[in-house]
Amino acid sequence: MDAGKLAMMANQIARNLAFQGEAAGVEATAQHIRDFWDPRMKAKILADRAGLDPIAAAAVAQLAENGAG
Repeated sequence: MDAGKLAMMANQIARNLAFQGEAAGVEATAQHIRDFWDPRMKAKILADRAGLDPIAAAAVAQLAENGAG
């Protein structure tokens, strides 16, 4: 899967969870990626973060800080 498609998916997840507020949306988005994305998808989004909206970008940064798995 290409990085653009992954960014689109992460942005969709973030938009669907944004109603919780920014901090909770970031955490929920990161948790969703942690729980449901396979290791190759996680590695690719961590390596190429282009095109991420703010909540998705913060979620991916959180994954990078805490380990993607």
